[in-house]
Amino acid sequence: MKAFIVDRYGGPDRVRAGETPDPEVRENDVLVQIHAAGVNPLDSKIRNGEFKQILPYRLPLILGNEAAGVVVRVGARVRRFKPGDEVYARPRKDRIGTFAEFISIAEDDVAQKPKKLTMEEAASIPLVGVTAWQALIERANLKNGQKVLIHAGSGGVGTFAIQLAKHVGAIVATTASAANVDLVKRLGADIAIDYRKDDFENILHDYDVVLNSLAGETLDKSLRVLKPGGRLISISGPPDPDFAREIGSSWIVSLAMRLLSYRIRRRSRRRHVGYSFLFSLASGNQLREIGSLIDSGVIRPVVDRVFPFESTKEAMAYVETGRAKGKVVVKVR
Repeated sequence: MKAFIVDRYGGPDRVRAGETPDPEVRENDVLVQIHAAGVNPLDSKIRNGEFKQILPYRLPLILGNEAAGVVVRVGARVRRFKPGDEVYARPRKDRIGTFAEFISIAEDDVAQKPKKLTMEEAASIPLVGVTAWQALIERANLKNGQKVLIHAGSGGVGTFAIQLAKHVGAIVATTASAANVDLVKRLGADIAIDYRKDDFENILHDYDVVLNSLAGETLDKSLRVLKPGGRLISISGPPDPDFAREIGSSWIVSLAMRLLSYRIRRRSRRRHVGYSFLFSLASGNQLREIGSLIDSGVIRPVVDRVFPFESTKEAMAYVETGRAKGKVVVKVR
């Protein structure tokens, strides 16, 4: 099958189009013919080797973390799917590879594709959907009337998280460029702050939750908008000791994560708020919940551009510019 492969960690030139054997189908797996795959900043981070110490992938590696397609074969113990089913999925972190014509995914990580969506729209949802769900619903336990700041509201996670937060009845603030203020307000943001003009930490106060996807000083500034007992959840790091325990890291890697996150954890304690790093996990159950919200009209996908499969490297480069509004997708079939 055709796929986009990394043989050695590095920059964009490390990704190549090539032929690779069709994936093995285990007894609990479904084999999916991929029709479309979502492109995310995570793909470039994996290509660059940013996660090689905590997620030791075996090279060569097929990139890609979310897809939509059609089931063509099922393992002997699979009961929920059959050939011909239209599905979408975020494969678990050690079985990625959606920039390809086929992928074998554990049954528990797959869900029926939302009926209202095209394959391209469905492929834009799984990774950002479960990330927002696990941050806001599972970890933050966000409730009606609470206040949440979602950084980078026009990005992939942001466009989904704004809609999810409004669904539970939260008051939503977000940061965006002036060009994207109308977009985030249409998605439900109550307050949209132009990060080029205004300092969000001087405007927002007594917030319950911050969902951070940005690097640098944004993390420290985010602490200032939280009330005592609030939660800062970051999907851009730094990883913390709880994450090290979650993935069963060696003591050396665990120590490194403790040191990397020491400063932000100390500052959080001083302000009596919680800090945690989130690397989302695959979940077919959560994708089923998300699919119901999509089919009922509560959440809609935001797709910026669709690239042909042969232009996957160009799609990754476009995502790396940080200018995409919502998601970027490659059309595989």
